[in-house]
Amino acid sequence: MQSVESRICLCLTRFCYAAAMESLPQRALRRYREWQLGRAARAVLDTPPLRAVDDGLVIFSMIGTRVLYPYLVSAKSFHVQLGRGRFAVLDDGTLTAEDKAVLAHHLDSPQIFSIADVDLGDCPKGGCWERLLTLLQLRTSDYVIQLDSDTVTLGPVPEVAAAIEAGRNFTLKGDATSQWQQARVFGRDLADVPEDAHVQARIEAAMDRIDAGLSQPVHYVRGCAGFAGFAAGGLGRAVADMFSREAKALLGPAKWAEWGSEQVMSNVIVSNEGEPLLLPYDRYMNYWREPDLGQASLVHFLGTCRYDRGMYLKATRQAIAALG
Repeated sequence: MQSVESRICLCLTRFCYAAAMESLPQRALRRYREWQLGRAARAVLDTPPLRAVDDGLVIFSMIGTRVLYPYLVSAKSFHVQLGRGRFAVLDDGTLTAEDKAVLAHHLDSPQIFSIADVDLGDCPKGGCWERLLTLLQLRTSDYVIQLDSDTVTLGPVPEVAAAIEAGRNFTLKGDATSQWQQARVFGRDLADVPEDAHVQARIEAAMDRIDAGLSQPVHYVRGCAGFAGFAAGGLGRAVADMFSREAKALLGPAKWAEWGSEQVMSNVIVSNEGEPLLLPYDRYMNYWREPDLGQASLVHFLGTCRYDRGMYLKATRQAIAALG
């Protein structure tokens, strides 16, 4: 049996290098499946528009023109099940005027931010950092849910509703065995973690050496930034800047700027405002080529195996059918 750490590192490695290792036929098949998914998702345009509610909840995503239709499936399927909230979007720089008109019609005129306007401060550029920093701005007054465009909601989400009502953070777990723990549990000698290891593995090993103005002892959970809830108020931009400065001092600027560092920061914030709700993994899951989705209410179709077994396509069609 592999250790939890080994499985997580394997997942991270697959995510980072799968595309680079694909053969030409594999890339062609992936592009065909992406086209097939996009074609199926376009049917969301025939579903009724949503009525947003300004009730203290913001459902937030970073998107571009390439994922417009899958995003609408993600946003509408989630909103229908939760039954509350308004939308906000960070434009990755590719949304067209036509895209924005579609968003306005289907999501009741969501607030749209531009990635070019995000002040990075001491945080890295890219890697979804602009998304997190915008989220931290939004949460000063509202509960904010980060919802990736590659999620599909297939059933009730009562745990999410309860977390919002309680003003409690939540996160999709990175692994079925993820736990909320003191950061010292993850601490190791950095010399024992290869320098070319994924940034998440490197910084987790040094987590017990970071202060960043956090209450002691610092806590951490290996969560997934693709679906996470941030209660109104709480930790903000200053913590992100301080944590980034300390992480760069430990790992070096280039390593801390690698993809995956933003997810670590998201996990840190979720973990250090009281004990967060870790969503039950049998009902809120990351898709790793499972033959079926079981009783899952929300599925995150990660890039590594997003189109495998046709599950994303099947879930998309199921969600659109439920939208009417």
